[in-house]
Amino acid sequence: MNKLLKDKKAICFFVAPALIIFTLIMFVPICQSVYYSLCDYDALSAPKFIGFKNYVKILTKDDTMKIAFKNSIFFMLYSVITQLILGLILAGLLTNIKKGRNLFKNIIYLPCVLSSAALGLLWMFIFSPKLGINQILAGWGIDGPLWLMDTSGFIVLPMKVIAFVALWQYVGQSMMLYMAQISGIDTTLFEAAYIDGASRIQAFRYVTLPLLVPMMATAMSLNCIGSLKFFDLVFNMTEAGPNHATEVLATHLYTQGFKYFKYGYASAIGVILLILCLVVTFVINRFVKVKEDYM
Repeated sequence: MNKLLKDKKAICFFVAPALIIFTLIMFVPICQSVYYSLCDYDALSAPKFIGFKNYVKILTKDDTMKIAFKNSIFFMLYSVITQLILGLILAGLLTNIKKGRNLFKNIIYLPCVLSSAALGLLWMFIFSPKLGINQILAGWGIDGPLWLMDTSGFIVLPMKVIAFVALWQYVGQSMMLYMAQISGIDTTLFEAAYIDGASRIQAFRYVTLPLLVPMMATAMSLNCIGSLKFFDLVFNMTEAGPNHATEVLATHLYTQGFKYFKYGYASAIGVILLILCLVVTFVINRFVKVKEDYM
């Protein structure tokens, strides 16, 4: 085995198939998208090179893009903050209980594995003006708000409702990541802390939390990238309406590409989305690197 691991030809032979498949699936489409973003392309005729005109239009003339960018940034910040805090609290609570731990863990994680399309339709009916929550409120003589239609405010109510549903669906993912990291911490560290007189809260603050920093970086990266390219719940609950009020980058890309057949323009939005994901990931990794060096 050691001889095989030192054989560079053997290593290349075994790595090459996966590398080729990964390149064909990932890098070739990315390069194609970058090229199409510089073209006027509708998939019916040959791409016509137009330079950076698509990007100029996105940055200067596309008002819907401004709404989509604002909503995506809000959604990213909301998802990261709420899932970081709530996922950490749930992980800490479930780690310290023995009876019923698996039951509660499965209940919280269950929405993560369910179809987002089905959940979007379910919550659309729950927040319908004449059904669900509003029907319950009407029984108490209260007029419920237009959960998915109110367009007032800098961040509209439908966007907040979608963000809440996304938190309910995906907080279990962050919780599971933190629980996996907590389970790998040496129990002798906690025993030493308790011997020194630390309470459970102090042990969590000074032992568990510092050791969770690397996993926090992973969870934050997943939450940021997932929220920036979020699509299914928005599309199924509001179809990016009313009047583009809940538009996000992914829905705007979908509309331009598959509804108006502006594949070159949609590719430019996709490239911007890719760059945004890379920048956010770099910032998170840079921040965590500093923290790890400090620790």
